[in-house]
Amino acid sequence: MNTPDLGYRVGAGARAGAVFDEGLRQHMLRVYNYMGLGLVVTGLIAFAVASTPALYVPIFSTPLKWVVMLAPLAFVLLFSFKMQTMSAASAQAMFWAFCAVMGLSLASVFLVFTGTSIARTFFIAATMFGATSLYGYTTKRDLTQFSSFLIMGLIGVVIASVVNIFLGSTALQFAISVIGIAVFIGLTAWDTQTIKEQYAENFDAESQQKLAVFGAFSLYLNFINIFQLLLNFTGERE
Repeated sequence: MNTPDLGYRVGAGARAGAVFDEGLRQHMLRVYNYMGLGLVVTGLIAFAVASTPALYVPIFSTPLKWVVMLAPLAFVLLFSFKMQTMSAASAQAMFWAFCAVMGLSLASVFLVFTGTSIARTFFIAATMFGATSLYGYTTKRDLTQFSSFLIMGLIGVVIASVVNIFLGSTALQFAISVIGIAVFIGLTAWDTQTIKEQYAENFDAESQQKLAVFGAFSLYLNFINIFQLLLNFTGERE
């Protein structure tokens, strides 16, 4: 008497699991699409500014360069403090604005390094990022156990980078680059796993949209930092 009921329950569970898996797949695609489009926006703006003397000269030959360099940090802080209260539309608008400002900041990369080395470094960074993000998505290991070490490493890299602005030490920059790449690779895996685990089928459309934008923001930051740090090793100066 219980066999048909058991079969129904198993079938319903399988269908629910399939629906959840498809929803999760679509959610991760939204995250990666936002991130990818954000990188396109950043790259186009950086290249356009670097190719236009009327734009880059007033920026990078005046104190305005410090505003451009520090503006992305202001966006990061704003995202962190307003994450819970802003709407999905506001989060999306702020994400695109952040990508545009980051493009202004990264325009100097095209002024310092050759196009060939930039393209090569981008490919290496994309390969490293893709492999690490895939690991974070597929692994059954709980990566939160490494979170405290990664956060401590991130804080250390930020502080050392600020100090080295004034010291200009080549040895310190080398150490920052090596440690920084390791930290952001770890953060990529952890953030990917976190984005996956935060997804819930019963979230409303507004919540899922916000979750996708914030997930893309986290992964975008990791990729940009991996790319910039790798340039210290693979970049060829003009």
